[in-house]
Amino acid sequence: MDRRIKIRHLQALTEIVRQGSMKRAAERLFLTQPAISRTLSELEEIVGAELLRRGRGGVSLTAQGEFFHGYAQSSLSALEQGLAGIGEAGREGAMQLRVGALPSVAARLMPEAVTQLTSLAPELRLTIADGSHGQLTGMLRAGDLDLVIGRLGAPETMRGLSFTQLYLEEVAVVVRPGHPILADPDLRRIVEWPVIYPAPWAAIRPFVERLLIAEGVPMPARRIETVSGAFGRAYMPGSDAIWFISAGVVAREVEQGQLVRLPVATGLTEGPVGLMIRTDEAETLAVQFFVQAVGRAVARLGLA
Repeated sequence: MDRRIKIRHLQALTEIVRQGSMKRAAERLFLTQPAISRTLSELEEIVGAELLRRGRGGVSLTAQGEFFHGYAQSSLSALEQGLAGIGEAGREGAMQLRVGALPSVAARLMPEAVTQLTSLAPELRLTIADGSHGQLTGMLRAGDLDLVIGRLGAPETMRGLSFTQLYLEEVAVVVRPGHPILADPDLRRIVEWPVIYPAPWAAIRPFVERLLIAEGVPMPARRIETVSGAFGRAYMPGSDAIWFISAGVVAREVEQGQLVRLPVATGLTEGPVGLMIRTDEAETLAVQFFVQAVGRAVARLGLA
């Protein structure tokens, strides 16, 4: 945009059109008539076109003026909404947001997203619910949540919801340090030990099943079916179990050496993680702040 255009130029044009008179517009903006006329002339010189016709009957927009006036109105309106949003974000209790987070998101992305959200809207009251994909999307459709963030689910679980992808995530296969399988990390050997396996309702289960079929690995007979991060973290250190879980759930434990990721190809388990909202729900200011915070968090964590 031409940096010579100032807010006062847009305000002068829109107010003149609103009032239908240079005199009344000048009074509304607490300017003299020569001052508002000069401001309009400056704008016309900058854009290189006549925007208003002046006559005894008042003023009227030219064709170029009618085109430019719509954008001037939109710009001022967007600015007013932004300023109002900042004020609203700063008032205690003015905004509330209920977010559902699937396990991998709750463990990896949400802490950084909340940090970013706190800097954008420090007084926003945030409620975070965790659970399975089916539970959280059901709560979203019922109006008990404003937004869900997690893996894209099966088509039947996404009815009435829109999905905006943030990044791709795969399933990790992890064990405790010193596990016997690490001497020969062949995925076909997992049947020799207990397996923590995604529950039937888990969004990642079809991806894990696809991986095992591709590798010729039968469904483990000795399995505990859950996607509970809390259970897995507590159970794994004293067990020889092999855990199939979204990489985000155990990213910190793997980084700190508390768990070891098997060096097996898991590209077939990769799936999109994103934001889910109701298609019939208008995007609130609180949701806008959260979406911006999540975008920052994804960039900071290098997930995109």
